[in-house]
Formats: sequence, structure tokens, C-alpha cells
Amino acid sequence: MELRRFTRAPLEQALEFQAKNDGRRHRGLAKDISVGGMFVQTDEPAPFGAEVVVHLTLPSDNKELRLPGVVRWTRPNGFGVQFGLLGVRETHAITEIVKRTET
Repeated sequence: MELRRFTRAPLEQALEFQAKNDGRRHRGLAKDISVGGMFVQTDEPAPFGAEVVVHLTLPSDNKELRLPGVVRWTRPNGFGVQFGLLGVRETHAITEIVKRTET
């Protein structure tokens, strides 16, 4: 039974993320995405509860998306982030990805 509020779409896209108060960007891979959040595969997971910004450029768009969120769970190979307030452009881009996988 799926408990997520938003449908997630599979994704295989390089990204960078940065935890609040951390000057470094870390590399990862987006494995799935919805307007509610995403799974980030990485060897350097952000800690549980950390505020992060995910920097992602989608194949369909050449502008970087800045996706603020909070780490809701971690694994040795990555973490789940719940997005905070997204802008219109970010919401539209993610919605289009999800729509393409639903058809």
C-alpha cells in the first residue's frame, strides 16, 4: 500500500545538494521525484532533520532548479527529502515529469 501523498516518478539525474550552514555542495543522483519530495542516492547522505537545498537541472530544461527541503530519512546510500515551499517553475517542471510517467 502506497502511503505517499504525491505520485513519484522514476528519475536518473545528477544533482548537487547543500545542507544549511554547510558551504560545500555534495554530489548525488535523483532516483525518483514528486512535488512532495525525492530520493537522493549519494555516498555522503545529509543527516536526518537537516535543511537542504537540492540543485537539479532536468533534461527538459537548461535552468537549474533550487529545491529546498528537509531530510526525513537516511540510508547508507542516500536520503529522502521532503520539499518545502517550491516556486511555480519548480512545481511545473516536477509535475510535467510525473505526468509523462503516468501515461
